[in-house]
Amino acid sequence: MQEKGGLQMATLLEQRYRVDAPLARGGMSAVYRGMDTRLERPVAIKVMDHRFAEDRSFVDRFEREARAAASLHHPNVIAVHDQGFDGDHVFLVMELVDGGTLRDLLTERGRLAVPLALSVLEPVLSALAAAHAAGLVHRDVKPENVLIGKQGMVKVGDFGLVKAMASAGNTSNSVILGTVAYLSPEQVTTGATTARGDVYSAGILLYEMLTGTPPYVGDTPISVAYRHVNDDVPPPSQLVPGIPQALDELVLRATRRDPAVRPADAAAFLHELNQVRTLIGSPAVPIPSPSHGQQTMPRAADVPTIQTAPVQGQRQTVPGRQGTKAMLRSDLDGVPRPLIQRDPPQTGPQQVQPRGPKPGRPNTGGLGARLGGRKKPKWLIIAVVFALVAGIGTYFLTRTEPVAIPNVVGKDSAAATTEIEKAGLVVTVVQTRSDTINKNKVIRTDPPTGTLIPGSGVNIYVSAGPPIVPQVEAGATIQAVEQALKAQDLKATLNAEEDEFDNKVAKGSVLRVSPSPGTQLKLGDTVTIILSKGEAPLQPLPDVSGQTEDEARRLVQEAGWEVETVRQQFAPNVDGGKVISTSPGAGQVVQDKRVTLIISNAVVVPDLNNRTVEEARDIVDKLGLRLDVAFGNGNDNRARVFAQAPGARNRVEKGSTVRVGVRGGGFFGNFGGN
Repeated sequence: MQEKGGLQMATLLEQRYRVDAPLARGGMSAVYRGMDTRLERPVAIKVMDHRFAEDRSFVDRFEREARAAASLHHPNVIAVHDQGFDGDHVFLVMELVDGGTLRDLLTERGRLAVPLALSVLEPVLSALAAAHAAGLVHRDVKPENVLIGKQGMVKVGDFGLVKAMASAGNTSNSVILGTVAYLSPEQVTTGATTARGDVYSAGILLYEMLTGTPPYVGDTPISVAYRHVNDDVPPPSQLVPGIPQALDELVLRATRRDPAVRPADAAAFLHELNQVRTLIGSPAVPIPSPSHGQQTMPRAADVPTIQTAPVQGQRQTVPGRQGTKAMLRSDLDGVPRPLIQRDPPQTGPQQVQPRGPKPGRPNTGGLGARLGGRKKPKWLIIAVVFALVAGIGTYFLTRTEPVAIPNVVGKDSAAATTEIEKAGLVVTVVQTRSDTINKNKVIRTDPPTGTLIPGSGVNIYVSAGPPIVPQVEAGATIQAVEQALKAQDLKATLNAEEDEFDNKVAKGSVLRVSPSPGTQLKLGDTVTIILSKGEAPLQPLPDVSGQTEDEARRLVQEAGWEVETVRQQFAPNVDGGKVISTSPGAGQVVQDKRVTLIISNAVVVPDLNNRTVEEARDIVDKLGLRLDVAFGNGNDNRARVFAQAPGARNRVEKGSTVRVGVRGGGFFGNFGGN
């Protein structure tokens, strides 16, 4: 059986990867559920359209970018296992995620509650931060590329088309790259693809999660693209009242049209997100898996996508999940930017009607054609020209001169903020760790130097001091502890040899970390996460007779038992404070693993010979014994003991009587009795 327009089912690519069932289709590729027959593991296989297999330059670039994507190792990035080209098909073999996409979740719910939206965005930014740290840009951040697994695990996909930052300038300036609803202004105007462009797209993604719709929609991709270039993204609370102001401001910072005043990369955006989450008290919540996911072919959506490469220089419309359309940048030339309508602020996303000649009517050029496709009265043309001239004159008369960015490196955060604000610029403080810069001192600014128009934004990066090992609760998840360590710029590692049995913390959960919380480290230092191995296996109760109570407790606990009670008992053959026996007895195995220690309370009789009566009485009193002068003058405290019963080193119960004989005459009496 063959899927329409796709591969024959059960096709074996490179004699290894079996194509089983279609999962999704786009304008450039189709994704199939498959099987790696060599390793016997399910995989997802992304097969590029057969037309691209004929383009050797595309194949070479695809292979390079696949290798770059495969170098990313992060729990929130879909792993790339392999790539191949068999002459007819260019394909990518990836980790299979059973579940759905963020688009599916938005389709089901319309919009997400604030805690859920932030809980989804956090792992998305974490994945992008890993890419940016590796010098890679995603370039197509959108709900369709955010996958949600069955247990709510979020993973970002389609890193197969990212470019290394160092070679990003090689992108053709004639093609707009990415998905139009999430394009950054610089992608539309110049084709620039940077980490700040991913930040913009992620900000649009957050807006859509909070409101249920992208900020800009329109009848044509051109109209949407121009909105990104010419309009500021409105605060989400205009559409959904009640969204906290701090969250509004976060969206606006991430989607500024000037890339220089956005967060520098996804790591900086993630840091600001965590600050806002703490400020508004938004808890982390479980992420639900969409009820309908990758098991069926996805339906088409309403948001148009611009294809990432032209097909032999032609513009083609290809059906896909997002109505994929290849659009050249030259398509924008027919809409002059100075005449674009600037809509007044509204309470929700606005429709932009495309300018230009109406269908079926020739465009004869000139101002009249641009104003609607038919001749306008001369007075109207004169009025428009007059308005343009007046506007240009006003601009040159009222324009503001740029100001220099003050050098505030090394200054206190408060002083630096004041100095930059006095220059007429807007300050955003970003906390970051430093081994060498004192806490609360400015490390750098972004932009670092130069001039800006008053009202522009400047990020100042302030030292939060060296990283400190965070507090970790026993029973936490590995991911939660990894995030806490990452927030301190520390690396996490696991070492199975250091994991320990614990009867209270579930197997696989975090038991503790090493070094211990509160320890000061250096940036990038490694902290070992020690996991619980679950309850210790049942072991026979060891024989602890004759041991001290402390030693007996240690041996019992090492065997996985717990001392429940301690009972005192007299044993004439066991020194006081040492174990006589246990209940249950040594060598036994019981399910509850609780044990009672029976401790000897015997008192060892001291040697009283040649002691005065006063000294002897003081010694036995301290041991809990009584002294009886059975022979001699007991009233003479200076009389010395020459005999005793019981004898020295015998064991007696506390409260027993020691009889002594002292020199001084008298009848010995019942000296040897009890």
